[in-house]
Amino acid sequence: METSREMLWRLIAERATARADRPAIDARIRELFEEDWTVVFTDLVGFSKRTTEFGIIHFLTLIYQKEQLLSARIEQYGGRFLKREADSWLLLFRHPVAAVDALLECQQVCAQHNRGLPKHERVELCVGIGHGPVLRIGDEDVWGREVNVASRLGEDVARGGDTLVTDTVRRLVGSERPRLAFAEIEVPRLEDRVWRVESASEPT
Repeated sequence: METSREMLWRLIAERATARADRPAIDARIRELFEEDWTVVFTDLVGFSKRTTEFGIIHFLTLIYQKEQLLSARIEQYGGRFLKREADSWLLLFRHPVAAVDALLECQQVCAQHNRGLPKHERVELCVGIGHGPVLRIGDEDVWGREVNVASRLGEDVARGGDTLVTDTVRRLVGSERPRLAFAEIEVPRLEDRVWRVESASEPT
């Protein structure tokens, strides 16, 4: 029996042939694999700089601390760990409210942990969140525009302590969490409007 990954690549191989009925194959791929998910990408501040200054063992300790501090909270809100690569996490949530609630709590936990610590000892979390249709291959992988946007926001744009969300996430979350405040930020070469979650007074 084919795995999900094997099935997808068989369909992609068919699509690549000269006389392929691409609209029909695309429809089949979407039917099998396309789902709406909230995609979260997290990163830690200063991987390259801190590794150069303090060594890889120091940064591995920070990665371990991130895992100990935050993993249970992600799972508590229904988050699924799809990838853990070095200091980065790729997470999936069924609804953006759960994702924002979870990551705001994670930011609060990090802030409490960091009190009184020197800069190089802090677990400083950068977060990007998008929501929309993606191609999900079981619990192995996920592809799509929202993955790319969340990754860019979490890895390249967010600063330590930032939780950045797309306009879709802001609208969906804002209707259910009216006490949360959002500040729009400008991100060059990105079509989406991007917002920083300013208030961490919730979740509920």
